[in-house]
Amino acid sequence: MASPDSPLTVAVLLRRAAARLADAGVPDPDVDAELLAAFVLQTGRGRVQAAAVRGDSVPADTAQQLDTLIERRAMREPLQHITGLAPFRHLELRVGPGVFVPRPETEMVAQLAIDALAAAASPAPIAVDLGTGSGAIALAMATEVPHARVFAAENSVDAFVWTKENFERVGADNARLAFVDLAHAFPDLDGTVSVVASNPPYVPDAAIPRDPEVRFFDPPAALYGGEDGLDVVRVLSGVGLRLAHSGGTIVIEHGEWQGEAIRGILAEDGWRAASTHPDLTMRDRATTAIRP
Repeated sequence: MASPDSPLTVAVLLRRAAARLADAGVPDPDVDAELLAAFVLQTGRGRVQAAAVRGDSVPADTAQQLDTLIERRAMREPLQHITGLAPFRHLELRVGPGVFVPRPETEMVAQLAIDALAAAASPAPIAVDLGTGSGAIALAMATEVPHARVFAAENSVDAFVWTKENFERVGADNARLAFVDLAHAFPDLDGTVSVVASNPPYVPDAAIPRDPEVRFFDPPAALYGGEDGLDVVRVLSGVGLRLAHSGGTIVIEHGEWQGEAIRGILAEDGWRAASTHPDLTMRDRATTAIRP
């Protein structure tokens, strides 16, 4: 807590905050301390770093506010829940309890979908994001491939509140959102879709996520996918075959050990050229396939 006898400088506050987060086992405590300070000061992280170098001071009430947020983070509440925002590619999405927080590794999954959509031989290709959550993949496709039409499906009431807000915030005219179960999504698009993308729940039911931020704060429906984690993937394969036209692509995010099993599921259903792709940490992260 802030002490009236301590110099209330940005540098002192950052050191104290980072130490508290490190003691709590938070990964990258210095980064989170700077980001929370930027949130409190309503500025950018770079300006916070500059203020620390200059020896700038802050009012006691501001220091107290930062201490309060640091304590929340030390309890392993996700940073994005505290700030209410999650960066994703060039977007800034609203997130909070009830919706899965988009991860940096999903940006690579979005890139695979974006590349396939941009390469589609149509003046107005169609993409579908099944189980869109915060809307991250769908809105990335819509804003980065503006000549495409993007349809997103979400079936969680708690998540849909955030999805709807993000669609309104981004305001992409070529993106449409529907509250619908992914198994029955968009029958009017059958056989017309160039890209079917999804970041489904893929954690096996018996597995316990290591990070408290995931274990205690991400919605279970967005995490767990049955005994082997692949129940929803099996549904996606069939739905994708219904939606995609010949030559269309499916893009599925998954855990690093699931690529082989997912390639088998897709191949057995009739997809061609199933291939698994690593993320920037060289962990297998997504599998793609082509509809014959």
